[in-house]
Amino acid sequence: MHPNATTGTITRQPILVTGATGYVGGRLVPLLLSKGCWVRATARNPKRLENRPWSRHDNLEIVAMDALDLASVQRAVAGCDVVYYLIHSMIASQGGFADADRSAALNMAAAASFHGVGRIIYLGGLGDTDHPDLSKHLRSRHEVEVIFRESGVPTTCLRAAMILGAGSASFEMLRYLVDRLPVMITPRWVSTPCQPIAINDVLGYLHGCLESSETIGETFDIGGPEVRTYRDLISIYAEEAGLMRRVIIPVPVLTPKLSALWIHLITPVPAEIARPLAEGLSIPVVCRDNRIRDMVPLDLQLCRETVRIALDMRPQAEQDACTLRPETVVPPEWSACGDADYAGGTIFTMAFRIVLEADIETVWQTVDAIGGENGYYGNRLLWRTRGALDSLVGGPGLKTPRREPRILEANDRFHFWRVSQVDRPHRLVLESHIRAPGDALMVFQLTPGTGSTELVLESVFISRGVLGLCYWYGLYPAHQWVFRSMLKGIARQIGSRVYIGPETVPAAS
Repeated sequence: MHPNATTGTITRQPILVTGATGYVGGRLVPLLLSKGCWVRATARNPKRLENRPWSRHDNLEIVAMDALDLASVQRAVAGCDVVYYLIHSMIASQGGFADADRSAALNMAAAASFHGVGRIIYLGGLGDTDHPDLSKHLRSRHEVEVIFRESGVPTTCLRAAMILGAGSASFEMLRYLVDRLPVMITPRWVSTPCQPIAINDVLGYLHGCLESSETIGETFDIGGPEVRTYRDLISIYAEEAGLMRRVIIPVPVLTPKLSALWIHLITPVPAEIARPLAEGLSIPVVCRDNRIRDMVPLDLQLCRETVRIALDMRPQAEQDACTLRPETVVPPEWSACGDADYAGGTIFTMAFRIVLEADIETVWQTVDAIGGENGYYGNRLLWRTRGALDSLVGGPGLKTPRREPRILEANDRFHFWRVSQVDRPHRLVLESHIRAPGDALMVFQLTPGTGSTELVLESVFISRGVLGLCYWYGLYPAHQWVFRSMLKGIARQIGSRVYIGPETVPAAS
């Protein structure tokens, strides 16, 4: 249920969320569901939403909609009182993204008017419309605003600058550039003022406008509480990520096209996405009015706080975002199921499995005793050497013994490990506190079979900076050998016949 767009009364009409496969839409849908709303989510290919945890929610309907097909839009809009319009094209290589945006907006305006939609809520971009250097991408965003305002359908337009949070293309560009470049040669826009906003606050405004009749028919700038330069954001990110201070050298010769190609070379963000974003960085994007802060009061997050939440990588790496319960609420600043492949930073994984002729309880007892009298089931000298080296650089090493030799509980600490998760007898997650340029997890996953048990050992490394990349690739062959040997050692300890493995398998994380 949600307030009627014009009267404030409660209605069971669904809220249409377009662009539900996108960064903002994929986070808005579960928020609205958590507020008790009935939601109709659209995607050109609904199968792209099937793996989202919230796709199984009782109050959700998923429909196919191609924004460039008027009949498709008409079917999706029918029966809805509110439309969240979160569609925009960023694929510069197509050349006609402005035409596509225009056609899609005209289709939505026509459908919303025909079906008597009470309100459209549109998320666009900041930037003065009369600025001579306004990018084509931002001009297209403003044109969509005009189309909706002239449609006769009450419309609320929100204009945002850079959105901070894992999964945001702008944030991921920042992440990879800072992670991988101790020295940066940048365009002059590195000193351009901007007013970033946390994804949590974007969602707060989107939902708040639904409940505030004062916002109907208005256009608002939305931003965080700070005006920063991109140089500031680079420094903040480096500090929160525990990286050395980045050296920034602005030069006048880097055009947006060259910047986009450079970003594509250094980061996994595709050039066709990087280019429209880079083109928009050359002009100030700062809120000119803050009226919405009185209509939709929020405790706005500072840039540093948002970056810190987004970089809280261990709990993100410990879970599979696509297998969470539909009602699970996680910070929107974290990576989410369905985000782009490049979202979430550089996380390396390797996984091995072995299938043993033993029941799951027997295998679990051996896994549960790791780090005790039997050590790590092989390579004892290597483990001792690694512990000694860690102690030399101020790490915990192997000094702390296990509290209980046979059973591990959550938050137990031994050697350089902390027990992060225990789901007896299926899953054990150990979090490494060894001194390294990144964070590491060791995950044991047990699955029972008929007269057998599959044991998968996964190593997860959350790389930090260039040293993290060197660490992972430099030790990759050794880690391969160590983890295979560990599985063989577990089989020997049990005295079990090995049906399969150890063999490499795709990582689950």
